[in-house]
Amino acid sequence: MTMTELAKHQLNSDANFNYLMSKFRTIHDFPGRGVTFRDIMPVLTDPKAFNLLIDAMIDALPISPDEFDYVGGLEARGFLVGAPLAYKLGKGFLPFRKLGKLPPPTLKQSYELEYGAATIEIEDHLLPEGSRVLIVDDLMATGGTAHAAQLLVERTGSSVAGFLFAIELEGQGGREKLSQKPVNVLMKI
Repeated sequence: MTMTELAKHQLNSDANFNYLMSKFRTIHDFPGRGVTFRDIMPVLTDPKAFNLLIDAMIDALPISPDEFDYVGGLEARGFLVGAPLAYKLGKGFLPFRKLGKLPPPTLKQSYELEYGAATIEIEDHLLPEGSRVLIVDDLMATGGTAHAAQLLVERTGSSVAGFLFAIELEGQGGREKLSQKPVNVLMKI
């Protein structure tokens, strides 16, 4: 795992960089054979690492905070970075949930994952028309979940202003799928 030059600069020291990097964990064959899972939970349980991560993500915003109204977090770990970002930036938080987790009426969008298929949804009429959303998650692989979130936002008459991820799995096509909007990441694997 390597930090982008932008992230190294934002962490202000090799010590902060090394500390944060030491908290990420790699788990092989999870959630299925052949899948390598990148775990941010050790980062979240460590107050110093969690603060470093959130501050670095704020510094790495792909657009100015005045260019979006909401931070949209993708279930589940996108909630864990998205809600603190929204709070620190004075923005609303829009959760994108897995199918069947929200009360009706909802808008749904199916998509492909690197190891299967899934559906996400948002509550219908929750997002005011014309809103601008920054979509965030802990990890970008194929970009399928983030692209599905973009389609949901657009169905409400709103727009996605950009995307922000803590980790990018290179070579999975995610950046290309989202390339029509600004995309920033802290780490590349």
